[in-house]
Amino acid sequence: MKKKKILLIQAISMEGMAIERVYPIGIVTLASIINSSAQYAVSIFDMNMSDNPYGELITRIKTQQPDILGISLRNLDPLGNRTTSLMVPFAITLDFIKQAAPDTPLLAGGTGFSLFPERIMSDYPQITCGIAGEAENNILPLLDHLEAPPEIPGIICRVDGRIRLTPPTGDYDMGRYSVPDRDLLDPRPYLAVNHYVESIGVEAKRGCCYHCGYCSYPLLQGPCMRCRDPKAVVDEIVFLKKTYGISRIHFTDSIVNYPSAQLDAICEELLRRNVNIKWSGFFREDLFTPENARLYARSGCECFSLSPDGLCQQHLDTLHKHLKTGDILRTAGILSDIGITTVYHYLVNVPGESEATVAASKEMIDAIYRIHRGSKSIGTLVLNLIRIMPRTAIEKLALADGTISPQTDLLYPVFYDPPAFRTLRYELEVYHQKQNIAMWNNPLAGEGKVL
Repeated sequence: MKKKKILLIQAISMEGMAIERVYPIGIVTLASIINSSAQYAVSIFDMNMSDNPYGELITRIKTQQPDILGISLRNLDPLGNRTTSLMVPFAITLDFIKQAAPDTPLLAGGTGFSLFPERIMSDYPQITCGIAGEAENNILPLLDHLEAPPEIPGIICRVDGRIRLTPPTGDYDMGRYSVPDRDLLDPRPYLAVNHYVESIGVEAKRGCCYHCGYCSYPLLQGPCMRCRDPKAVVDEIVFLKKTYGISRIHFTDSIVNYPSAQLDAICEELLRRNVNIKWSGFFREDLFTPENARLYARSGCECFSLSPDGLCQQHLDTLHKHLKTGDILRTAGILSDIGITTVYHYLVNVPGESEATVAASKEMIDAIYRIHRGSKSIGTLVLNLIRIMPRTAIEKLALADGTISPQTDLLYPVFYDPPAFRTLRYELEVYHQKQNIAMWNNPLAGEGKVL
């Protein structure tokens, strides 16, 4: 039996060609599952790695003449306070696909698609059908029945002129996780393009049991942490290092140190096997102890990325972080003692912002720099606005206070940024960066004085 040829396309997911690239683990995982079937032969094209992404896309379609096409929309926009929409290159890509292969079925998926599956299907009739959320359990049944897609979780299709979505469940058993076949998309070219961010990701878990007020993780991956076996995670890391020469990885987990026992076991296994890998991830602040922080450092953690988000207690409560400012400062002390670079991510112009919260925010910035100044272990504070996402608590607050209306189109970048404190981000940027520069250049910085 002749295999059906499938070309999977990673849509443009960055603003400009000089931005750090990320190896698309999601589409490679999908391709690996498809390739395990005797009926299909799959190839991948990551538009982010091409100097001429549209031209090369058309060439690949014409050359390969696939029987089925798939496209992954990972990001809706670049975030970082920018108003650029990645729906623009996505729409252009769909048009070129339609011109190059007008009669070829086109499937869509990815994180960005999963946030607005019905809207995107409605706006772009070029898409035949798609998958919202995880695809491990439904991609092969969908491919096997493209003419009449089954009603199983996550599948969205067109039926009698209507769009039908069977809601995803976010419950894939990570005990059955199959390591992506990275030979389908060689990771080595990604190792040379980034200067700051690890380009290669490893999944140790999916889902998130926290429900922060601005975050879509529980909607996308489910509200429970589903963990892989720590030894299997280390097996994958060892394989990546030996096979592709990968020496730095990023754990893609929503929270790398929850549950702490899993990360502790991974790190102990890395040390036991003398893997000698550098790694990073996003940590939750109230789960650190001096002991596990030292363990993470010994096992190769090169950057503690924290996202406490609230610069004061009122912000933390508004954002549903279930944290106290004391938790953040206690962790800052632990990590300063370790001496590894720590990066803090915060949100500004939070609902309820006032002169009092601004003053409290500056006190938090002062306290963090006081703690880290001696070890010079703070990388930076990243200050962002809240990107309003659908079905979140922040969306409800924004509707209630008139920041947005029911007609506001959240498919495109919309930030919570009321005018009263619209310039606060710049004020706080100046405030914290003066301290950061002084820490490195002022001979009096060690005494707690700033320029």
